[in-house]
Amino acid sequence: MTDLLSRLPQVRGTYQPAAKLAQHTWFGVGGPADILFCPLDENDLATFLAGCPADIPVTVMGAGSNLLVRDGGVSGVVIKMNAHLTDIHHDGTQIIAKTGATDADVARYAQKAGISGLEFLIGIPGTIGGGLRMNAGAYGSEFKDVTLHATGFDRQGNPISATPAEMGMAYRHSDAPADWIFTTAILEGQTDDPAAIKSRMKEIVANRGDAQPRGVRTGGSTFANPDGGKAWQEIDKAGCRGLQIGAARVSDKHCNFLINTGGASAFDIETLGETVRQRVQENGGPNLRWEIRRIGKYTPQSLKQERAE
Repeated sequence: MTDLLSRLPQVRGTYQPAAKLAQHTWFGVGGPADILFCPLDENDLATFLAGCPADIPVTVMGAGSNLLVRDGGVSGVVIKMNAHLTDIHHDGTQIIAKTGATDADVARYAQKAGISGLEFLIGIPGTIGGGLRMNAGAYGSEFKDVTLHATGFDRQGNPISATPAEMGMAYRHSDAPADWIFTTAILEGQTDDPAAIKSRMKEIVANRGDAQPRGVRTGGSTFANPDGGKAWQEIDKAGCRGLQIGAARVSDKHCNFLINTGGASAFDIETLGETVRQRVQENGGPNLRWEIRRIGKYTPQSLKQERAE
């Protein structure tokens, strides 16, 4: 680890060796990052990227809400975007948000500023950066509908800028190069009465609370909806509601959610998800696509289990 640190550029933010990523994810599982880097601002991030040797892997994370870190941890440097890059301001009906800001905070800011069209963000756990990367959405709206453009840097620290069309945004998908790191998003709304916006947001929060598991360790929606259908319905039809592997369980309340009931490993959770996918296909259903992002390495023990199975 000391050797890795010595190869990294001087920054104004912080480097944390052997950082426990389980503390930074909603599932509460996963191995450590070799180095966790929290950039102080955009210039600090650009300095890091420009000076980081090309052979050192770089991974970006935000709130860790829709993320599964495998038990073997993550090699190289993990950049934690929501430590400092969280500023939100507006210009007319445009919201300018750093990508470490949470979707919910942006929704609340827009409401107070009397800007509508972003209410759906209150129902999406995670950050603006994650929303851009996967074109997150809820309640009939998605990021590509409200994003004008986003800016950031490539792996070498060069500035980049792109519109939703240039990012190839589609349902829960973006074609933006994997090494692009977005730092700012410009979102467009419309002028509206703050009280009316607040009322709509309260309705979204209430609906979410009624339909989704709360007060448990989960990673949000596990699989993207298949064309013309709902992932949860396919999972339910395949008899997977309440299915459990180790301490990982398919939610009884909403079966497109996987839950860490306490003491689950990342391998338990990923194996449960893959078992659900297999059973859905065996039941004549579609090949469900993971919506949760999975990163990192398996432990040797996990690999042994996988081979045995």
